[in-house]
Amino acid sequence: MTDHTTGVAPSLSERLVAALERIPNGLIALIARLSIAAVFWQSGQTKVNGWMLSDNALYLFENEYKLPLIDPWLAAHLAALAEHIFPLLLAIGLASRLSALALLGMTLVIEIFVYPGAWPTHGTWAACLLFIAARGPGPLSLDALIAGQTRRRGK
Repeated sequence: MTDHTTGVAPSLSERLVAALERIPNGLIALIARLSIAAVFWQSGQTKVNGWMLSDNALYLFENEYKLPLIDPWLAAHLAALAEHIFPLLLAIGLASRLSALALLGMTLVIEIFVYPGAWPTHGTWAACLLFIAARGPGPLSLDALIAGQTRRRGK
């Protein structure tokens, strides 16, 4: 395969970069949305027993997490609610940027106040969430469907 303008064949690394650049952002966004949604959903599931907050979750917020400025009972309930609502919204691609920013905020609180030594894990979460917030959820999302409907009505 020769570049028609220079007559020089691209190097292996140039061909590899070109192949990687063909990966659609929509696919990357979908993988980011589903993977980070699973992380937070699974964490939320550990905080509930049926429709109720588990005793263990409340214990952790009272004795281990010890967040400043917020009552442990309220923090535990808000965390369990957020870890169910925002991942679900991310998975279906609705209010995706808002959901990503909310979970990024949670990630920052966890990193700063709860587990500051876990920055490699939290950095990975942040990368997924920042991609979604900055680039959007991609075409396989309700956000894209709604935006398309809105554009069609506006014409």
